[in-house]
Formats: sequence, C-alpha cells, structure tokens
Amino acid sequence: MSLKTKSSKKTNKTITKTISHFRKHYEEVSDFGEIFELIKEGVEATIGRSRTGLMLGLADLGVRPNGFIGAFYPVGSNVIVLNKTPIKVIEATRPEILKSYIFHVLMHEYLHTLGILNERHTDLFVYKINEKLFGENHEATKMSFNFDRLLPQLMLPAMGLQPPQSIHIELVNDFEKTNYIG
Repeated sequence: MSLKTKSSKKTNKTITKTISHFRKHYEEVSDFGEIFELIKEGVEATIGRSRTGLMLGLADLGVRPNGFIGAFYPVGSNVIVLNKTPIKVIEATRPEILKSYIFHVLMHEYLHTLGILNERHTDLFVYKINEKLFGENHEATKMSFNFDRLLPQLMLPAMGLQPPQSIHIELVNDFEKTNYIG
C-alpha cells in the first residue's frame, strides 16, 4: 500500500503554496458541508480520487468502556453516519479540537467511500494526506496522528451512557455542495 500523489514532481514552492491554501481554508470552514468540501478538495489534490452524491447522517451511537464508533460508512451506500455522542462531549470539554475531530472522522469515512476499506491503511492515508495538506504541526495532522490516544480520555464523562437500543439517523441538509447527476 502506498500513498501516490497526483503529481510526484511538485516543487517546494508548490507544496508551500498548497499548505498555505489548505491552512487558510481550514480556518474559514465552519459547518459539516464546508469541512467536507475541503476534505474532498484535499483528497483529490493528493491522491487524485473523488466521488460525489454522498449524504451525512447524525446518530446517537453512544460510547462504550472499550471505545466508541466515531462514524461509519455502510459499504456500497451513499451515506456517512457520524456519532453525535463524541461530538457533544468534545464540544462541551474541548471545543478547540472539535473541527479537527470532525475533519479527521469525515476524511476517514470519505476514504472508505473511495474503496479504501482497510482500517489501518485508511488511518495512514488520513495522516499522510493531512501532513501533505497542512504540514506536520497543524492540528488536523496532530489529530490524525494521536487520534487513539487523545479521544478515549475525552470520552470518560460519557462512559455511563448506554448505547441506544435502536438507531435514528438524522440527515444533514445541504451537506454536499457539489452537484450530483445520477
């Protein structure tokens, strides 16, 4: 498995310009749809792959003592489902990392929609893409590098919550801005 770039002959000037572009836009995005559009642009710029026609669903999937599901993508579908519980906990305890968390989880699931299904490969892709887009010291890159170590500590306040018996998925309006023709 390797992370191929669209153009392997980028100059340092072009890479610096790319990092500057993505850092600026990252600071400007504020909702799920805007974050997702930046993810799609970054993935296409780095690995040359994209897709449209995706929807975002939010569901309360809870947390468990041994971890939590941040999101999932039912293979073959056109929906990514985010777990609302970690979002609520992060929003209440560490709001400064919420955007990087959402960026990380959405990119991870978006890569699944592109056919990258192996979890370890997907995690590596997320880290490598973020490193190329933002540099190694950016919060999105740090989140993708330290994801497993950072978030279990944040979920301790939610550990008493039981996962729901059934799942209700709430679709997010105007999630994907790109026009889709089926």
